[in-house]
Amino acid sequence: MKEASHKAEALRLYLAVGCGAAIGALLRFLSGLLIVSGLGANALWVTAFVNVVGSFAIMLFATMTGPDGRWMVGPAARQFVTGGICGGFTTFSAMSLDAFMLMAHGGMLKGLLYFAAVIVSSLAAAWAGYACAVRINS
Repeated sequence: MKEASHKAEALRLYLAVGCGAAIGALLRFLSGLLIVSGLGANALWVTAFVNVVGSFAIMLFATMTGPDGRWMVGPAARQFVTGGICGGFTTFSAMSLDAFMLMAHGGMLKGLLYFAAVIVSSLAAAWAGYACAVRINS
């Protein structure tokens, strides 16, 4: 009986991450449509946007659901948001591709500046998410 319960819990986690990742990927795609088609911005802005917003969201949620957080959620809900939605929404690999293509075709400095700007902005957004959650939790 214990083994069946363990397998059921594992299945719930897998489904939570998979469903969340599908939602996150769809949100990333829709962000691209809005930013590129709707606003006329360059596709590089999409990658930067999803990574910065995703960094804020994952840190806010992780802090709000941590041991000292206000939101009590189970492992499946936590993985649904962090590993699933945020993991499907953000995209380090696309950022790496964008930076590489800028380095190859726009100059090394341009690619490195883009990469550094997205990393620093994402870390700043994560810090802001943490700060907001700590303030809400207080």
